[in-house]
Amino acid sequence: MLQGYLKSIVNPNKAQTALKVAAIVGTALFAINHGPALVRGKMDKSRWVSAVLTYAVPYLVSIHGQYMNEVKQKE
Repeated sequence: MLQGYLKSIVNPNKAQTALKVAAIVGTALFAINHGPALVRGKMDKSRWVSAVLTYAVPYLVSIHGQYMNEVKQKE
């Protein structure tokens, strides 16, 4: 099951949807969590790492949802 999920992360069909989700949700979360620091010029290395994760998490959650839906449809 893990191997199937890992393959799904780079599946172009799933990635297209996941990228849209990550762009919308990630941007909202970035604005909430890092917007003030960005405006004040206070983005340090650790904040940028956190910012990348702000986009990566919704991407991975979207992929997971799509993968689990696919698994359930095959049952």
